[in-house]
Amino acid sequence: MMKPKGYIRLALLIVLPFLPFGGCAGEAPDPASRYPWGNWLDWERLVDWDTLTVGGRARTFNVHLPPQYGEGDSLLPLVIGLHGTGGSAVQFARNYHFSEKADEAGFVAVYPNGVRSDGRLGIRTWNAGSCCDFAMRENVDDVGFISALIDRLLNEYHIDTKRVYVAGMSNGGMLAYRLAAEIPEKIAAIAPVSCSMVFDPPAEQSRPVPIIHLHSVLDEIIPYSGGTNSLGYHFPPVDSVLNVWVARNGCLPAPQVTEGVGYTVKQWVDESGSPFVVHYLTEDGGHSWPGGEQARPQAAPPSQAIDANELMWEFFERLRIP
Repeated sequence: MMKPKGYIRLALLIVLPFLPFGGCAGEAPDPASRYPWGNWLDWERLVDWDTLTVGGRARTFNVHLPPQYGEGDSLLPLVIGLHGTGGSAVQFARNYHFSEKADEAGFVAVYPNGVRSDGRLGIRTWNAGSCCDFAMRENVDDVGFISALIDRLLNEYHIDTKRVYVAGMSNGGMLAYRLAAEIPEKIAAIAPVSCSMVFDPPAEQSRPVPIIHLHSVLDEIIPYSGGTNSLGYHFPPVDSVLNVWVARNGCLPAPQVTEGVGYTVKQWVDESGSPFVVHYLTEDGGHSWPGGEQARPQAAPPSQAIDANELMWEFFERLRIP
């Protein structure tokens, strides 16, 4: 458990990469490709947010519909993108080029916002267990929010109930793990990036949830090997988290290992031989979204060895809730 001052330091460390950006998401204006606004909060003022009240809190989210939406009576997949500490729904969409992937692949992309802190920076976080910051301290019901959000989206849009997926960066990836454990009946698969699991999942799992986890061996904010980082925060090793889910998902215990150029892939298969837990570990990058944009010159560069959007959609595309 982190001490209060630790929350502030972690928040500052993770929010800093996003401060130089400006821009907008979805249908908001896009006057330039390199985000001319000096204050990244200007992004949010340009978006026509949808609102959902959960636990007495008005929560906001933005829906991106691909060109394929509305063609006939077909139901499209849904991918929910969860930003990291200090990021936002708009930042996730723009920094990771996620809407472009949604348009190409033909899925609905939804970007929810974590709650704002009551501090001067007003950073957004998710309650993933023992992380992070304001959302954790206030015990914000983010699982309830995402669960209610899924219900609303299924009711209002042409979405396949068996093809709902969650992708998350850092603190958002931590929440993805919690969602997989607590509402597995609603989620077909998850894709955590640059994170660890920071809560103890329930002993009983109603159904297995496939996972593709992406990480860099150079990540200094959430070290791949776990332990305490330079600011004094402790995270479980990624391998230990994956081993927990290999057991929970009923996979064969020995992974298939493949070496690529600048990365290693481990795949744990189910009894049919299909990859059910997949892990990409890159030798380049850092605490960043592989194939995305570098947040600022001083931030960790994204891995160029793999592309997160391509890999996770390839993984998601074949999976359904039974």
